[in-house]
Amino acid sequence: MDILDESPDGEILDGPAKPGSTRIILADSQAIYRVGIRKIFALEDDLRVVAQADSVENLRAAVDRYPADIVLLEGGLLAGAPNVVPELLRAAPNLKLIVQALAADEAQTVDLYRRGVRGIITRSISPDLLVRCVRRIAAGETWIDNQSVNWVIEAYRAQAASLITPRSQPRLSPKEMAIISCISQGKRNKEIAFQLGTTEQVIKNYLRKIYDKLGVSDRLELALYCLHHKILPPESEEETSAKKFAAH
Repeated sequence: MDILDESPDGEILDGPAKPGSTRIILADSQAIYRVGIRKIFALEDDLRVVAQADSVENLRAAVDRYPADIVLLEGGLLAGAPNVVPELLRAAPNLKLIVQALAADEAQTVDLYRRGVRGIITRSISPDLLVRCVRRIAAGETWIDNQSVNWVIEAYRAQAASLITPRSQPRLSPKEMAIISCISQGKRNKEIAFQLGTTEQVIKNYLRKIYDKLGVSDRLELALYCLHHKILPPESEEETSAKKFAAH
């Protein structure tokens, strides 16, 4: 495993992360990118690189060994390994993945967001924007530009048009509708539980039932489903709504 600086055992960290800081694993096949990005994060008090990996195998080992909040992942490492993202999320459910892509690609973008990636950025992203992206995703948001939102919406609409008819649309209970309404306002599970007078675990259980009923896998797809079927009246642009639903 390639972990930052050289040492006899090949594993050295930047040092223990400060309480409350965002812990990051860098996964990139090119050392120059890892060095450069590490230097960018080193200037920020709240961002801490805890490990580096130069391959998918080493990334899996790093995720198993080092508690982290964010993985910044080179898109090229995913070539020929489509199940890496769901595997990592099963191993570390609270982990948030950001993929650095060489170029915008519609099919890959839709697939990555469906699999659970929280943000897709270009290799040429500016340092300031990269730091902002990491902080927002660490806070529970989804980083998605307007073009990607349109791609994901159109992909879901195409799927919905072929698989779902008005006759087969499931019925949602009043409580399920209340939860969806809260999510559309950008509220987190803890806030929804407080508002509805229940526990966060109960809200999570309801969300799983809602996902199963509607045939979606996460909040982003739930947003797209509600937009397409007009389950809730739109309060803003589609992009804004999708971002609200995607927040944790």
